[in-house]
Amino acid sequence: MIRVLFLCLGNICRSPMAEAIFRDLVKEEGLSDKIKVDSAGLGHWHVGKVPHEGTREILDKQCISYEGIKARQFDEHDFGDFDYLIAMDDPNISGLQEFAGIHDNITIAKLMEFVDEAEETDVPDPFFTGDFDYTYQLVSKGCHALVTYIRNENNL
Repeated sequence: MIRVLFLCLGNICRSPMAEAIFRDLVKEEGLSDKIKVDSAGLGHWHVGKVPHEGTREILDKQCISYEGIKARQFDEHDFGDFDYLIAMDDPNISGLQEFAGIHDNITIAKLMEFVDEAEETDVPDPFFTGDFDYTYQLVSKGCHALVTYIRNENNL
């Protein structure tokens, strides 16, 4: 089983959006028995909450389920539970490095690193920008590129 964890700051906007989109792609491609998907936040402020209203609205428009997604805080044990830790921006990468230690068997990367000629290197946080549509566009491109990457890397 390949395990993918999406990370952002509070786990109510970007990372649950990525989890829902990626989960939908994995199901669509018939890989649900091969890839597990989750999300977490580096902060604790929103633990137990459902995704932000803006995230829910954009996912509803796209007919993508976010059922069962609730905010949780990243834990150092996640390093042992996941193969891919996919962050939304540089501050998230820095936050992960505080936990990192030595974990050679894990891919730690930003989502937009998987997109050829990406217009952004970081996914802006719509909690602050208010632009959930733009965040959705970036996250969707990133998730499509990531599923292709994982398929190729793991011969799926």
